[in-house]
Amino acid sequence: MSGKDKEMLPISKETVEVDGVYTNERGLTEHLHRGQQFPSDPVLGATEWELTEFAFDNHHDGTTDPRLVPKENDTDKQEKITSPRRQQQGGDPS
Repeated sequence: MSGKDKEMLPISKETVEVDGVYTNERGLTEHLHRGQQFPSDPVLGATEWELTEFAFDNHHDGTTDPRLVPKENDTDKQEKITSPRRQQQGGDPS
């Protein structure tokens, strides 16, 4: 037997320990933050809540940092790697 089957899910009115999206037995989803209390379901009353998705606040918008994009008017292109296939060769060949 694994420890997973002995795990007890939090019930309404208990304190949230981890920020994230939680789903109850009826399928209602709530975005809850640490320190809040699990709400009661309007139909079932007290219900169990399961963490379905962690909440991450990393300020990432899915784009490349503009400092890493080569500029058209850059005069020092020889010192920058502008392509993944162009790598600097290290060491002296002699």
